[in-house]
Amino acid sequence: MSVSTVYTRGISGLDAPLIEVEVHLSQGLPALTIVGLAETAVRESKDRVRSAIINSGFQFPTKRMTINLAPANLPKEGTRLDLPIAIGILLASKQIPAFDTKAYEFIGELSLDGRLRQVSHTLTIGLACEAAQHTLLLPEENSQDVLPLSQLNVYGVNHLSQIYDHFAGKHTLQKQQQHRIQPKPSQPQLDLADIKGQLHAKRALEIAAAGGHSVLFRGPPGTGKTLLSSRLPSILPPICRDESLEVANIYSIANQPYILGTRPFRAPHHTASAVALVGGGCHLQK
Repeated sequence: MSVSTVYTRGISGLDAPLIEVEVHLSQGLPALTIVGLAETAVRESKDRVRSAIINSGFQFPTKRMTINLAPANLPKEGTRLDLPIAIGILLASKQIPAFDTKAYEFIGELSLDGRLRQVSHTLTIGLACEAAQHTLLLPEENSQDVLPLSQLNVYGVNHLSQIYDHFAGKHTLQKQQQHRIQPKPSQPQLDLADIKGQLHAKRALEIAAAGGHSVLFRGPPGTGKTLLSSRLPSILPPICRDESLEVANIYSIANQPYILGTRPFRAPHHTASAVALVGGGCHLQK
């Protein structure tokens, strides 16, 4: 009996809970079963992983394999579980040297020839990995996403075989140089000084910005509510690093680009319903 456990991360709202990828090799007809509330993209990973392992110079075990993604009550989505599943199979079949799996986390999508492809939600996973003081191995293309996390130990990987060479001591991966990036306040394109008139509304914005208050503009379309609101970031103080990372985390979950150091501004249409403002869908979390 051969069992291995490799660690990765899932996505639940703005959090990235730890996922244990348990691989069990046993006697029986060759088969691969994935359990643990995995969606279609995760269940299809067995075909990608099989080709990636073979084309990387390893042997795909001809045994009965059971892969458990724990905790079983957490939905698993995306293709970033390809790499930890492959590492778990190689560990269970003793094709890769043993290492302290509790100190490492893996994310990455595998191509059929063993190359690693870019995945999403990298910053969210990097923040959780940094808090746990674990080392993260991820695709090289995602290395820039976690660059602001100065306390995170991270290695960029291009191919599955590089991980074997790293732990076998043949060719050690180069640790990414993380920098404590301080967000540089960018010059806002929309300035409150551009607005002529509206003295009472501009005074309300100044009071809200100075005291950290909320402000509500009410009126018919075309009176300048969005025009005034879009100028509020220009009179706010520069955003700090922690706030900027929190905003970047939200943008990462939404798969939208974000420039570090800029204050976010959203302008929903005046006809948007309360449901549209709150959001929802199948990924609504607590």
